Amino acid sequence: MRTLNVTAITENIKEMCIEANHFLSEDMKCALEQAVAAEEAPLGRQILKQLQENMKIAGEDMIPICQDTGMAVIFLEIGQDVHFEGGFLEDAIHEGVRQGYGEGFLRKSVVRDPLLRENTNDNTPAVIHYDIVFGDRVKITVAPKGFGSENMSRVFMLKPADGIEGVKNAVLTAVKDAGPNACPPMVVGVGIGGTFEKCALMAKKALTRPVNLRSDIEYVRELELELLQKINCSGIGPGGLGGTTTALAVNIETYPTHIAGLPVAVNICCHVNRHAVRII
Repeated sequence: MRTLNVTAITENIKEMCIEANHFLSEDMKCALEQAVAAEEAPLGRQILKQLQENMKIAGEDMIPICQDTGMAVIFLEIGQDVHFEGGFLEDAIHEGVRQGYGEGFLRKSVVRDPLLRENTNDNTPAVIHYDIVFGDRVKITVAPKGFGSENMSRVFMLKPADGIEGVKNAVLTAVKDAGPNACPPMVVGVGIGGTFEKCALMAKKALTRPVNLRSDIEYVRELELELLQKINCSGIGPGGLGGTTTALAVNIETYPTHIAGLPVAVNICCHVNRHAVRII
């Protein structure tokens, strides 16, 4: 059994909120570089280069890479041999977000009630997802999610008879409906299977998988590549102004489901796809 003080959780999440909002992750940086080289439309290439310049300025001057610094989504994979002390874990997580958004001078975008709309003024609460895993380590993923792209996300409760073609159509429909509103080039997270809420959670977590890593399931890997190719033939392009780079990646996660259902969720993220990962 390993004992971990929750102050370590607070400190790491504080730093990760600032890091994720100011610096593009290495996988996204490489994907953007490859997109610049591959983009066929002159205007599309110009926009991609402008995005690169924006990232450079953000890192050098410590300015957020996007003015919408998002709602903090936290994934925690907690080893079952970890014991927390020093306070309530969830309070420590929220405190990390509070400190990170305060000390990082990040925009506070969270309202206390979805209908009354009073700002909490510290970007809490975060949205937290827990997984219990083997071992005595804690893996923290901080993924600030802006709502330009979040609002474009969809859940489709398909019939089993719709099959893989129905899944393809659902993903392509969501992307085409999103168009320029999701700030392309986008990353498309897809969850297939489970239940209504499970597929949505898988789609969200799929966005945190490095975009240069494909699924280890053969048919899923092929589906990711096929959908990416079809999305990039849609003509939406960088900034929605046309081109051959509408998406940088399609990441798909699957889970067993009921004999009567085929849930599919599409969670779209903009070109920054912010995420920071640490293991403590």
